[in-house]
Amino acid sequence: MPILSFILKRVIQAGFVLIAVTLFVSFAIRLTGDPAVMMLRESANVTPEDLARIREGLGLNRPFLVQYGDFIGGLLTGDLGNSFFRGAIAPLVSGALGATLLLALTSLAVSLLISVPLGIYAATHRGSFGDQLVRVLSLAGLSFPNFWLGIMLVLIFSVTLRWLPPSGFTGPQSLIMPAVTIGVILTSTNLRIVRTTMLDVLSSQFIMVARAKGLSQAKVIYKHALRNSSIALVTYLGLQFGSLMGGLVVVELVFNWPGMGTLAIEAIAQRDYPILQTVISILAVLIVAVNLLVDLTYMLLDPRIRLE
Repeated sequence: MPILSFILKRVIQAGFVLIAVTLFVSFAIRLTGDPAVMMLRESANVTPEDLARIREGLGLNRPFLVQYGDFIGGLLTGDLGNSFFRGAIAPLVSGALGATLLLALTSLAVSLLISVPLGIYAATHRGSFGDQLVRVLSLAGLSFPNFWLGIMLVLIFSVTLRWLPPSGFTGPQSLIMPAVTIGVILTSTNLRIVRTTMLDVLSSQFIMVARAKGLSQAKVIYKHALRNSSIALVTYLGLQFGSLMGGLVVVELVFNWPGMGTLAIEAIAQRDYPILQTVISILAVLIVAVNLLVDLTYMLLDPRIRLE
């Protein structure tokens, strides 16, 4: 079946991407320092023999390709191994992955809840004061660095008003400010995409035919125009997911969010190779999986699109 062949091809591509990414990360992080030195940095009179024993205990005395092969083998079998400093990796990654996915999906939901209605309104009221205001707001949103917006929200809603917790993950209230921070930044671009694509679709001939048939404005907009314009938005959301994962690192640090970004930064600081390799590998798989999902979604949005 074409769809199974397509998925299989993408899985194979994902495997090559995973190997390339993890190989580069595994090599690059070893250029930043020696974990044995990190472990003994506060000890006095450290001898080369002490460092050699630590490296042997961590398995760092083996050739690089042997260490990398063990990591990939463990990843494929579900055995994530142990961190150099923090014990088993699996519980660390599972908790951080859940927190990151929760923040990412909530941020996307916030962005879509804002950008789709405003984009439709701006497109259907082209040239009006509301349209101009929406465009100005979208440009303003592009000007906000995510860390600055996060800090401003903390100052207003945590320090001044004391409505929300400033950091950490203590409950649903802790999710509001990080999700709004990322969601507002994403909204700025998504809103412009929705407005532009809706304007193109609304000027199409099939929309004129739908209106000539006497269909209501709501049915024309939401059943015909929005469905056809959503292909561009879905495409961009797939591309946006990769940058979203990168942007989450900064926001997680601002709000002390216990996600994959925070875990990766801590691993970099400690030269904890196993954790960093695992985090990067999982994020790479997520990005490839989201792009595969986007490709399959095309067929639902537009039956004219076929895998062949």
